[in-house]
Amino acid sequence: MVAAEILGNLTNFIIQTISNSGYLGIFLLMVAESALIPIPSEVIMPFSGYLVSTGKFNVILVIIAGSIGNLVGALIAYFVGSYLGRGFVLKYGKFVLLRKSHLELAESYFKKYGDRSTFISRLLPAIRTYVSLPAGVAKMNLKKFAVFTLIGSIIWNTTLTYIGVKLGEEWDSIRKYSDYFDAVVVIVVIVAIIMHTWKKRKSAPSVNDP
Repeated sequence: MVAAEILGNLTNFIIQTISNSGYLGIFLLMVAESALIPIPSEVIMPFSGYLVSTGKFNVILVIIAGSIGNLVGALIAYFVGSYLGRGFVLKYGKFVLLRKSHLELAESYFKKYGDRSTFISRLLPAIRTYVSLPAGVAKMNLKKFAVFTLIGSIIWNTTLTYIGVKLGEEWDSIRKYSDYFDAVVVIVVIVAIIMHTWKKRKSAPSVNDP
């Protein structure tokens, strides 16, 4: 009940912010989401998509505002990791509900997939917000980080905005099916990774080739 009440209040805050501030509100909320503030893009973008369906917003500007906001927030988290380090994150992360397990999950994912993780993670609900920290700690190439983050964010935000447009006034029903939506996204990403790895291995020259 408490969690539901918090989510309800947060949803109302998001609705009021976007309704009052327009594209700037979308931008600022998505900055916060990528800068480790627990504000769900699964509410921000579908609601913005609903406003597109009413004619209040332009769909391209919504996606741009959300994606640039994601990039700015991700850069903030990147520089926190790069300049303040892992110890600072672990010490003060609790104030933005960042647990040690969150960081460790993002770290293990970053170590496994390297630079590509900053793109792939933007499509994974469990770690999309946190991977900027280990990327910063590892001092990943900033240009690559920015490009991969922006591309992944555009895909994610386009998907959520499209859902909001299609659902219209029922946009908030996405919360009822968010677990299913998250699961589908994860499965699609895993399949894409497997196919990419398989094609890469298939195209690699065999050790027996002359």
